[in-house]
Amino acid sequence: MTQKEEDRHTFYAGKPQPSSKSTGHFDSIDPSNGEPLCRIHTSSHESIDAAVKSAQGAFPSWSSTPPIERARILQRAVALLHQYNDELARVETLDTGKPFSETSTVDIVTGADVLEYFANLVASGGLNGEHFRLRPSASVYTTKEPLGVCAGIGAWNYPIQIALWKSAPCLAAGNCMVYKPSEFTPLHAEYLAGVYRQAGLPEGVFNVVYGAGDVGAYLTTHPAIAKVSFTGQVGTGKKVAGSAAGGMKYVTMELGGKSPLVVLPDATVDQAVDVAMMANFFSSGQVCTNGTRVFVPRAMNKEFERNLLEKVPFVRAGDLSDPATNLGPLNSKVHHAKVLEYIRRGIDEDKATLLCGGIDAPANLPSNLQKGYWVQPTVFTDCTDDMAIVKNEIFGPVMAILPYDTIDEAVQRANATEMGLAAGVVGRDIDHCQSVISKLEAGITWVNTWGESPAEMAVGGWKQSGVGVENGRRGLEAWVRNKSTLVEMGGSVATVFSKL
Repeated sequence: MTQKEEDRHTFYAGKPQPSSKSTGHFDSIDPSNGEPLCRIHTSSHESIDAAVKSAQGAFPSWSSTPPIERARILQRAVALLHQYNDELARVETLDTGKPFSETSTVDIVTGADVLEYFANLVASGGLNGEHFRLRPSASVYTTKEPLGVCAGIGAWNYPIQIALWKSAPCLAAGNCMVYKPSEFTPLHAEYLAGVYRQAGLPEGVFNVVYGAGDVGAYLTTHPAIAKVSFTGQVGTGKKVAGSAAGGMKYVTMELGGKSPLVVLPDATVDQAVDVAMMANFFSSGQVCTNGTRVFVPRAMNKEFERNLLEKVPFVRAGDLSDPATNLGPLNSKVHHAKVLEYIRRGIDEDKATLLCGGIDAPANLPSNLQKGYWVQPTVFTDCTDDMAIVKNEIFGPVMAILPYDTIDEAVQRANATEMGLAAGVVGRDIDHCQSVISKLEAGITWVNTWGESPAEMAVGGWKQSGVGVENGRRGLEAWVRNKSTLVEMGGSVATVFSKL
C-alpha cells in the first residue's frame, strides 16, 4: 500500500479479473493536491455478469454454511482489519483526503466493529426464527432465509466503513455480494476483498465491480440481484430505488439530510458550540447526518457566536499525516466547486452574515497542497429558513445559525424539510431534551452529542432520507426473508374436509 497504487480491475472468483471488453478507465485523485493516484478500469457488462455469476455459484454453499462457521471467518477478517488498520487508513487518507488522525481512529475501526457485531449476532442465534402452538393439533414455525446475491453501492465519504456496513450483515446472513464503490473513492474495495479472502471467505462470496452511475444502474437492474443497498444523494437514491422496485428487489436506502441541531435555552454555551462544531466540521462536513441548521435561542446568539469564533482556529488544515491536522480537503474537484458555489450564494444572494470562512482556501497551506480541494470552516449567521444554504444539502464545512424565540417555533422550523435523517438537542435538563427530541422528525437523534453511531444502534432516515435501517438487530433483518411453516399434526387434510 504505497503512494503509487496499481491499476484496479473487476474482482470476482477470489482475484482481480481484467475486463473482458475495453470500457475505458478513470483515475482516482488525491484530493489534497489534485494528483492522480491510480487508474481504475470500468467494469464491462460482461465483467459484471461474470461477478454476479461468481456470486451465484458461491451462494448455495455459503448460505448452507452454519452461522457459527460463517462467524468464525468474519471474525478472522475483523482481526485482519485491526492488524492492517494503519495501512488501510493511509489508503483511505490518500483516496478521501481525510486526515490520518481521523481515518486511523474512526474509519477502519468502526467498520471492523460492525463486522464483529454481526458475526457475534449470527453466532449467538440472531438468525433464529420463532415457534408457537397454533392449536392442539397444529404448530407454526418461522425461519430467516438469506436473499441470494445482493448489490452494495457505496458512497465516497466513508468508503471502507460503508462497504463494511453493507457487506457485514449481508455475508453474516448467508448472502453473497457484488459491491460497487464510488468512482471517487474506489481504492479500498480490492483491499477489503483481499482481507476477506485472507480470512477464508470462499471465492465468489464478495466481489467488486468499478464504474459510475451506468455500472450501478446495470447492477441494480440485473435479474439475478435480489437486493440493492445504496448510500448516497436523495435524487440518485430515488432512481436506484425505483429501478430496483421494478424488479421487485429488496432495498435499503441511506440517503442525505439537512439535519437540525436545537440548542435549548438552558444549554451551556461552551458545550453547545462543541456539539455544533462536531456536527458541521468533522470529516470536512462531508457527513450525511451533519447538523448544518443550528437553531440558537435569540438571547444566546451573540455569546454562541463569540465562543464559536474562539474555537474555529482549532480546526486545522494541513499535512494529512500530521497528527495535529483535523481538517482535510473536499473529496473531488466537482464537489469543491459545488460547495464554493453555495458559499458564494450565501454571501451574494441569501445575504446571510458571514461570521467566518468564505471561498478562499485555508491560510498557510504547504505549497504542495495548493492545488487541492480545500475549503475553510465557514459559518453564516442571522440565517432564515428560505435561504438556499439553509434548505439544500451542501455536504461541506458550512454551518448556518438560525436564531429562534420559542421552543415550539424551533421544533416547527426544524421539521419543515422533506428530509429526516438526523437531529440533535443540547441542554442541561435531560427530561426536557428528550421531550424535544421526541418531537423532531428524524430517524437518528442525539442528546448533548453528535455523530456517534455504534454497531448496536440501528440507523436510518425518515421522509426523503431513506428506506430501511442499517446496523443493530434490525439491520440484520434487512438481509433475510421470512418463511412461515404451519405443521398439521392431527390428521390429513382429507380427514379434515370429510368432517365438513
